[in-house]
Amino acid sequence: MASGPAVAAAMIVGVAIAFVQALTQVQEMTLTFVPKILAIFVTIAISAPFIGAQISIFTDLVFSRIETGF
Repeated sequence: MASGPAVAAAMIVGVAIAFVQALTQVQEMTLTFVPKILAIFVTIAISAPFIGAQISIFTDLVFSRIETGF
């Protein structure tokens, strides 16, 4: 759940860039990395509260299971 937004952004940007590369026949390797990295950073910055909440819920669940012995 926590990594979903970043993975989805990378997948969408990667498919879009692959489509543009297939149409223009420009096969530059560095062209794919910079937009993906920027999209991932922006997505993480926007969805940071959601990611933090998911990690907090998971941590509380793990610690409660340790405390009660599963």
